[in-house]
Amino acid sequence: MIPGTVGGRFRAAAGQTGRVQTPDQDAVVRRLPGAGALGLLVPPGAALVPADRLADPAWTARVLEARAPRRPVDRRVLATVWWYSASSVLVTPPLAGLVAGIPLSARLADLTVALLPGEVPIAALATAGAPYPADDLRASLAAVVAAVAEAGGVRERPLWAIATDSLANRLLDLGRAAGDPAASTDRARALAEAIGAPLPVPRYEDVGGARFTRRASCCLLYELPSGSMCTSCPRRPPGERRALLERAARRW
Repeated sequence: MIPGTVGGRFRAAAGQTGRVQTPDQDAVVRRLPGAGALGLLVPPGAALVPADRLADPAWTARVLEARAPRRPVDRRVLATVWWYSASSVLVTPPLAGLVAGIPLSARLADLTVALLPGEVPIAALATAGAPYPADDLRASLAAVVAAVAEAGGVRERPLWAIATDSLANRLLDLGRAAGDPAASTDRARALAEAIGAPLPVPRYEDVGGARFTRRASCCLLYELPSGSMCTSCPRRPPGERRALLERAARRW
């Protein structure tokens, strides 16, 4: 295998993993066109780290320091933006397995995360997992939310809201890849309820003939020096947000 494929061999620096074999994820990728864009394939040049590192507050604090821009930025913003990316990457393999009918693990011990330069989470690799990932998703999300909250000085509840938006977005993306977004997003409520509080129930809205996540959270990306407000940001006035979503729907 070559870098960029699921089972590729990657050079491992200190604290990183080496070769990772994930045949079940390979099978999921074959069932879902465009898997590379969904975070199921590791791009060349990415560093691989065990996912349980994300549950270590000290490791997370070092990541936040490395990601800090030259202009001072509130640490809670850095933590929230980091979790916005990391949560999406963490939930992708088990949700993809659920959609594809090939169970992939949601346990941190069974996951490997790929980071691009700048400590940017880009993909995750998973071994085979339980038929239904709710219990393992809850344990993994709880562990990493606690670490991010401690490292970033942010409350846990907003981080759980980001997690539910990541779950909703990924189910929607995976449903589009599988050709049936309605069937995929129909799983969201039951899965979130099985995971349980404090994870909010995901919500969707149909605008202009396309389905979008109705966000429960703000990623705070616009508070970074080079950031901007997301199209679906809940901080936008409702009319403005709907107009932007209608424009986006015309591109689908």
